[in-house]
Amino acid sequence: MFLREMDRNDYDALYRVLANTEIMRHYPYTFDEARVRAWIERNMERYRVNGFGLWAVCLKGSGEMIGGCGLTLQTINGNVLPEIGYHIRRDFQRRGYAKEAAKAVGGWVFRNTDYPALYSYCKYTNEPSLRTAESIGMHFDCDYPDEANGITHVSVISKEDWLSEIGAEVVNQQKEGLQDGI
Repeated sequence: MFLREMDRNDYDALYRVLANTEIMRHYPYTFDEARVRAWIERNMERYRVNGFGLWAVCLKGSGEMIGGCGLTLQTINGNVLPEIGYHIRRDFQRRGYAKEAAKAVGGWVFRNTDYPALYSYCKYTNEPSLRTAESIGMHFDCDYPDEANGITHVSVISKEDWLSEIGAEVVNQQKEGLQDGI
């Protein structure tokens, strides 16, 4: 897979992800047409303003978009923090795409920003997201009450831990030509 910036042409592919009630069961709502279009616009604005956002997750062979993964700034327990997010189309889940994309994003974050840590947050019952966060070396940071989620679970990995745990693995994969990253 590879990651690239989203654009308006990604509407149909992204709609298949964000409008799927099963995929979005842990999110406060399932997206309608207007919300999907706004999601794309918001990320295009993030690229312009921040230099990052959620990127399209695409299959290498076909270029088909199967989801999104990237970096956004989110208010987590009252603090604005760098957060990694990921959504993968239902028929491509449980194949390692979220983990692969998240590892590429984490590598990009720690190569291209000064953030000392990277966070992930989700509804405490969102086992797939929790497993993906753990698979890239993140660990429990805190839980806090939240209107949208009831209880929000926060995972974190420091830049130092990333470089020692995941960074060496990613560097070795890149040397072997197994992962291109962003």
